[in-house]
Amino acid sequence: MTTTKPSIGDQRQVAPQLVVLLGLLAVLGPLTIDLYLPAFPQMQEALSTTPTQIQLTLSAATIGFAIGQLIVGPWSDTAGRRLPLLVATTTHVASSLAIAAAPDVTWVLVLRVVQGAGAAGGGVVAMAMIRDVAEGRQLIRGLARVALFTGIAPIVAPFLGAQLMHLFDWRGIFVVVAAYGSTMLLACVLWLPETHSPESRSRRPGRATVWGNYRALLWDRRFIGVALIGGMMVSAVFAYLSSSSFLFQQQFGMTPQVYGVVSAGNAVAFVIGTQASAVIAERTSPIMVLRVVLPAMAVAGFFLGLISRTFPGFGPVLPTMLLFFALAGACGPCLGATGLADHAARAGTAAALLGAVNFGLAGVAAPIVGALGVTTFVPLGLVMGSAMTLATLLLWLMVSRPRRTAPAR
Repeated sequence: MTTTKPSIGDQRQVAPQLVVLLGLLAVLGPLTIDLYLPAFPQMQEALSTTPTQIQLTLSAATIGFAIGQLIVGPWSDTAGRRLPLLVATTTHVASSLAIAAAPDVTWVLVLRVVQGAGAAGGGVVAMAMIRDVAEGRQLIRGLARVALFTGIAPIVAPFLGAQLMHLFDWRGIFVVVAAYGSTMLLACVLWLPETHSPESRSRRPGRATVWGNYRALLWDRRFIGVALIGGMMVSAVFAYLSSSSFLFQQQFGMTPQVYGVVSAGNAVAFVIGTQASAVIAERTSPIMVLRVVLPAMAVAGFFLGLISRTFPGFGPVLPTMLLFFALAGACGPCLGATGLADHAARAGTAAALLGAVNFGLAGVAAPIVGALGVTTFVPLGLVMGSAMTLATLLLWLMVSRPRRTAPAR
């Protein structure tokens, strides 16, 4: 029987070493989804398929990520955080190696769902563990520190993938992902503590606990609003990620390496936004930050489509994208803190539902841009602006309004 390390659930702030380990662990999801983006054109040629089919491999992973979180999150509320995490990460490593050997795009699509489900463990458990050990300002600060990793990864991953393409083909990139997953699996076995102590876990039967937790969350209008807003924000980001490789490389003639540099710039903007919002939210409130950031993201999204149509060329696009990603970074800690604040007893399930909505909606949004066309930035700007306009409406209708009381259970 595997023994766990001593619980640290009674701490009220997050130890730096735990933040680093959880951040590196949560990176597994973004790396799984985004590292291979520069290889899209190569994959299309190697697998003799279409750009739309290749974009669907991104959607497959995000949908798998959403499904996996719905399984891992409730399981971690009843069995502790470590066991579900180790099982999910092992699944991820095995499926990553299988993708590297896949004979055609159909197998890649199927295995990407499994790979995404396995990667879900890191993301959902990281958020739940932060909620286990922190609250209030420490919760916002802890989520912001983990967001340093999870926010940078989706933007830097294409840059790393572009550099890896000097050494490997697209199959080699998935071997690298498997190697990273194996490293994190070993690190979790050796150093990750159990933050959800046995006395904190539900004594009710497993199925009753799961449905009871979901029922409480689904009745919480503010929580659902936060989840949908997060879904709109992640959808806008993934709409960009799913089409930017084609747009920059085919419309502007960029090499994969130059495209990676652009992605690195977006990552810097994202980090600046993340840390700035954490400081401001501690002094005001997360909702106050969102009231400013969400409509600004809507304007930036629509402006991207307008500026690219009015002034063709790369120059006007870059500052608009940097602004959008800085604002996207500002959303993360505020949404996480607002969504988890009132659900300490079911943090795993809450984190799972937040993540499932985020990535489930993102999986639907990614191919929309492909369907509208990836020859200009106009469809991309339309999707991004529309998503954030809806997010702004959800903030005012569901999150800012007074909370209703849950029914007796």
